[in-house]
Amino acid sequence: MEEGGEKEEFCFTAIYISGRWPEPSVCSDLQRVDPCAMAPSRKFFVGGNWKMNGRKKCLGELICTLNAAKLPADTEVVCAPPTAYIDFARQKRHIFGESDELIGQKVNHALSEGLGVIACIGEKLDEREAGITEKVVFEQTKAIADNVKDWCKVVLAYEPVWAIGTGKTATPQQAQEVHEKLRGWLKCNVSEGVAQCTRIIYGGSVTGATCKELASQPDVDGFLVGGASLKPEFVDIINAKQ
Repeated sequence: MEEGGEKEEFCFTAIYISGRWPEPSVCSDLQRVDPCAMAPSRKFFVGGNWKMNGRKKCLGELICTLNAAKLPADTEVVCAPPTAYIDFARQKRHIFGESDELIGQKVNHALSEGLGVIACIGEKLDEREAGITEKVVFEQTKAIADNVKDWCKVVLAYEPVWAIGTGKTATPQQAQEVHEKLRGWLKCNVSEGVAQCTRIIYGGSVTGATCKELASQPDVDGFLVGGASLKPEFVDIINAKQ
């Protein structure tokens, strides 16, 4: 691909700045160990969702900046590049009208092809105001869980729709409440081992100013970051748990 006459020498898929998905053998071991005897071990996860922002050269420079930054070894960092630079486009539940069931099938297909999945769930503003947040996110999670056998490569991202790109952020208490209930749902409907080890991250206008208190919540295992992942403050967000 060429930009302004300059040939680009790299391409994007998902970009792993640090860390890696757990090996399949780890998940197999989880199934053989008494879940009650296991201590929770969830590596902090920060995803940068670049959407359609940035030219290839600029994003390459951003990757170099992140690689050169002082980042914690116990935090996994993944960046999702613009769709123009990968071979498939992301789905939009509310814009394209994709059902929970179809999204669950997409999760299954991605896992079957060896990919890691960040599965996004979340309620709209009218659903929160109607008091049905739990019902909505539980139904969305069930559609995903019905299609997952190996949870090692799955990260759940709670993204309240009303807080995406609006500048509004769920309070740390609101985020923790939903994350805790999602973990409880996994315990009751999948297994205690999966509930303990699955990372549930928060997405929804996370910034350098809001990340510390959100990261301090016991069931918030990281972030899915939009606009702030294209700014220097992304390093602060990655270090939020420190």
